[in-house]
Amino acid sequence: MVSIPRVVVAAPASGHGKTTVATGLLAAFAARGTRVAPFKIGPDYIDPGYHALAAGRPGRNLDAVLAGADRVAPLFAHGAAGAQLAIVEGVMGLYDGRVGEGDFGSTAHVAGLLGAPVILVVDATAQGRSVAAVVHGFRSFSTGVHIGGVILNRVGSDRHESLLREACEEVGAPVLGVLRRHDAVAAPSRHLGLIPAVERRAEASAAVDALASLIASSVDLDEVYALASSAGALPVQAWSPTEAVRTAAGRAGGVGAAGAGDGPAAAAAGARPVIAVAGGAAFSFGYAETTELLAAAGADVVTVDPLHDEKLPEGTRGLVVGGGFPEVYASQLSANASLRNEVSRLAFTGAPIVAECAGLLWLARTLDGTPMCNVLDVEAAMTPSLTLGYRDAVALADSVITPAGTRVSGHEFHRTMVSPRSGLLLAPRADAAWAWRGAEPEGFVTENVHASYLHLHWAGQPEIASRLVAAATAA
Repeated sequence: MVSIPRVVVAAPASGHGKTTVATGLLAAFAARGTRVAPFKIGPDYIDPGYHALAAGRPGRNLDAVLAGADRVAPLFAHGAAGAQLAIVEGVMGLYDGRVGEGDFGSTAHVAGLLGAPVILVVDATAQGRSVAAVVHGFRSFSTGVHIGGVILNRVGSDRHESLLREACEEVGAPVLGVLRRHDAVAAPSRHLGLIPAVERRAEASAAVDALASLIASSVDLDEVYALASSAGALPVQAWSPTEAVRTAAGRAGGVGAAGAGDGPAAAAAGARPVIAVAGGAAFSFGYAETTELLAAAGADVVTVDPLHDEKLPEGTRGLVVGGGFPEVYASQLSANASLRNEVSRLAFTGAPIVAECAGLLWLARTLDGTPMCNVLDVEAAMTPSLTLGYRDAVALADSVITPAGTRVSGHEFHRTMVSPRSGLLLAPRADAAWAWRGAEPEGFVTENVHASYLHLHWAGQPEIASRLVAAATAA
């Protein structure tokens, strides 16, 4: 049983102020000395970075599509360990789930899995008494969701506030806070949304501090905590990376890639391979559970920053490169020829390399004409269109992360393209990585490299870590 006060911050739609309120609540409670645990529903990587700044601990994702609905509550319990309060930011509108699957994966779905009450953030711009209809509609739409209070955002004046409060009282919706239009704390955006906190640490820290003051002065924190405390005990056992790796190894018969055995077995024999994980401003997209699973599988995990580190960590026998913005830092990444050459040599030695999205671009020959690592014989370039959405994919070839035929749920989020699109056009030097309905095969697989646009949450496929560590041990 997990007993921790918890509340979900939701909205009728995107753009109402969920991130402002959730980040501000985390920062305001942390400033009061409360140990807060931050979460974000869905696959978003950027908001958790701001959550982490506010809370002083990793921001984690709760995604029923990528990790599985049955893992949402255990992952929450794992991430909330030692906290006194959990704040969960929703995704899109409260009831917006995966397209074609009702509310599956929605904020409402995850709130139900957590048994957590909801605070509805409503943009009151140009609204009067009609706000009551909005709140009433969202409260009555589903009996499985408890909306325990409302925070009104972008309120114009004292008179406007009074009108809105009276309207909410008509439908019995407690108003927990009011933010004025001039209270907005700016966070700059670009082609994939907010600029990540890691790219603007000083400014982001100042913005988080400002949000703490704003929320503390505009929201009744005691009422928020009381609402969060109304959540009952959650009958769940916390997710464990060690147990996840052990269970996955059992399903696979205890054999990882290249027949080397699973990661824990290798570690027990005294051979913990060093696996470098790309980080820093250019590669800031990743889930906290990835490194936890690698460590549980028997690796020594070390971060490498491709913008500043000229060499891979000493003894590196595997490399993981997640998402981010290499297109923004292409010239700097290219100028670091020493590290680019080391990555090329690592690939040549047969050490396993796993790259997702931004990592795929870095492994390419060029990005917008600028030289990259040249591990894959492909050209990458920016495009005007956004590719976004969940994908149910099947692995087309044996690789360092999955056997052929493995089915996964992943997510695409990019404004770039690579040519060719898949390893099918590089045969026999490479195979395609994935296929899914309605699209041509995608990604690249060689004996030791797996590179694709598809983002995976490894908690949903923990055998990836075991297989990768086994391949690194054998390299």
